[in-house]
Amino acid sequence: MGRISDTVKHLIIINAIFFLATQIYGDVMYQLFSLWFPENENFSLWQIISHMFMHGGFMHIFFNMYALWAFGSPLENSWGKKKFLFFYISAGLGATLIHTSVNYLYLNQGISALKSSGVDKNVIMELLRQGKYNPVWYEFASKATIDNMLSAFSTPAVGASGAIYGVLVAFGIAFPNSELFLMFVPVPIKAKYFIPALIGLDLFSGVTGYSLFGAGIAHFAHVGGALFGFIMAWYWKKKQFNNQRWN
Repeated sequence: MGRISDTVKHLIIINAIFFLATQIYGDVMYQLFSLWFPENENFSLWQIISHMFMHGGFMHIFFNMYALWAFGSPLENSWGKKKFLFFYISAGLGATLIHTSVNYLYLNQGISALKSSGVDKNVIMELLRQGKYNPVWYEFASKATIDNMLSAFSTPAVGASGAIYGVLVAFGIAFPNSELFLMFVPVPIKAKYFIPALIGLDLFSGVTGYSLFGAGIAHFAHVGGALFGFIMAWYWKKKQFNNQRWN
C-alpha cells in the first residue's frame, strides 16, 4: 500500500462529505439519498448513484474507505483515472442491479405465498406502501418469506460496499500473489485466496440467511459488485494479453 491515488482520494472525500451531512441532517439524508425499492414512494432515480456514498455508521464508512484506499489506489495507478472511475461506478451499478433483482424476488415470493392463502395483492401492496403489515401473514407463510418481503420493500440500501467488492476482485486478478496482512489473522494471506473466500462467505450468507458479519448487510449487493467487477477486470486483462501477443 502506497500513496493514495487522485480518484480514490476524491471518492473518499465525497463519501466523507455525505457522511458528515448525514450526521447533521440524519433521516432527511437517508430518505433522499439511500436506495429504496423502486415501488416504494421514497425511491428516486438519483439514488442509484447517491446510495454508493451513504453509510450507516463510522465503522461502515471506515472499513469501506480503508479498502478503497488499500486496493483501489494500486488499480488506479495501473489503469489510470478514467478507467478506474468507470470501473468503480460500473461495479456499484452491477451491485445495485443484483440487489434490486433479489429484492423483487423476495417481494414476489411473499406476495405469491399470501395470494395462495387468499390475501389480495392490492391489499398487500397498500399496506406495504403505508409501512405496515398484517401479523396474520405469518400464519400463511414462513417467517423468512414474510421478513424478506418486508425488508425488500421497506429497508433502504446504503454504502460503497458493492463497488468496493468489485475493486477487491479486480485487485485479486491484477495482483493475485500480493500478501495481505489482516487484523486478527497472524499470517499474511495471498489475495487470490482471501478474496474468493470473502465473496464465498457473502454468497453463503445471502443464500442461507445466516450472516457471519452481522445483521443488516446486503450480501447480494456484495456478490453483484464482485461479479460485475470480475467480468470487467477479466475482460480487460484478457484483452491486454491478446493485444500484446505476437500476430
